[in-house]
Amino acid sequence: MLLLELNILTLNIWGIPYVSSNRGPRIEAICKELASGKYDIVSLQEVWTQQDSELLQKATQAVLPYAHYFHSGVMGAGLLVLSKYPILGTLFHAWSVNGYFHRIQHADWFGGKGVGLCRILVEGQMVHLYNAHLHAEYDNANDEYKTHRVIQAFDTAQFIEATRGNSVVQILAGDLNAQPQDISYKVLLFTSKMLDSCASDTFRTNECEHNSYTSPRALAKNPQGIRIDHIFVRGGDEVNAEIVEYTLPLPHRVPGEKFSFSDHEAVLAKLKLTRITAATQPEVATIEVNCQVGEETCAVQETGSGEEQPGDVPCSNGSAPMESLPAARTAVLHEALELCDASLLQLNTDRILYYSAATFLFVLLVLLVEFTAPVGMRTIFLLLKFIVFGVILFCIFMASIWNYMERNGVLQGKKSMEVMLHHAQKYEYFY
Repeated sequence: MLLLELNILTLNIWGIPYVSSNRGPRIEAICKELASGKYDIVSLQEVWTQQDSELLQKATQAVLPYAHYFHSGVMGAGLLVLSKYPILGTLFHAWSVNGYFHRIQHADWFGGKGVGLCRILVEGQMVHLYNAHLHAEYDNANDEYKTHRVIQAFDTAQFIEATRGNSVVQILAGDLNAQPQDISYKVLLFTSKMLDSCASDTFRTNECEHNSYTSPRALAKNPQGIRIDHIFVRGGDEVNAEIVEYTLPLPHRVPGEKFSFSDHEAVLAKLKLTRITAATQPEVATIEVNCQVGEETCAVQETGSGEEQPGDVPCSNGSAPMESLPAARTAVLHEALELCDASLLQLNTDRILYYSAATFLFVLLVLLVEFTAPVGMRTIFLLLKFIVFGVILFCIFMASIWNYMERNGVLQGKKSMEVMLHHAQKYEYFY
């Protein structure tokens, strides 16, 4: 029995004030596109200003009259959900680790990132839409935020599982900053038992060759681009979620302009939900995925339904199964725990280094206080003393308060993973 059909769109709009190129005209173009009436639920990331949020809501009010913006951190979480159907409830869960406040150039910490839930009533059925934007990867060769993303991914999976309730489908749509081969992607997918709406390796959503904002350096590194924007789906109990179409729906350029809608590509998944009955329930439910971008098309199948299904987990390219879900989950959890242990060791090293630096600078400050400044240099020496004193305070803060906050955040994620790893095989039914 057909329950409902939905068109879900996700897009990172790249709305950083004073930084993002062509922000104003791009957001106006995005508003026009979203107001076309093609989409039922829209999940947006990097909506960093209240002004942009209000503009998007106002411009799409005729076709997407229900909206919710998630407020968090200094800048707001940057997450906005627009819906054709009533949003009956919302909930935001902030992650325990989210970058570093002193890395101002990265600014993820100031966004107060987390995962937002909107409970949407669609034709009498409860749909759960989760919007998330995981910490960015700034250096693939030396990724200091890898553990943070892994913990965020696991935390998000647990949040989805804990809030499933009576929903007929759970949809995670956002910029996860994780490619299919990344540990954070696997942790999220395998521990939540959700399914990627596209299992093809032919699609890219960031640093694409045709995108006007892709730098030559990024192209040289990844000529085909990367896929980090995703729509994951999991049907409720006795509900089969079928992905009937997967597309990157926006043109390469804003109509009439020389620039793209964003530095990310929008992702659209068309869902069809059907009730599984005793007469129609297959031995292993499937999700049909038709992926289309321009003339490119791929058709794949993935196992999945509201009930846990034994068997194999499909590879990211939709080819032969790689291993059973419990085995895959166990492997990624072991890898994630190793990352957590490495981060805890690094935190111990950092604490020693910061305290050592504070001690050295304190000795230097004492010498500066005792030293009589030459005539005409007193102002410079006074300024130098203030700078040294400020750095001492910073080192003490990083070695104590911040170090303990970071350590507890990593420990919380680590211990949660250990609980699942310890009990998952014995109590597989509940996982």
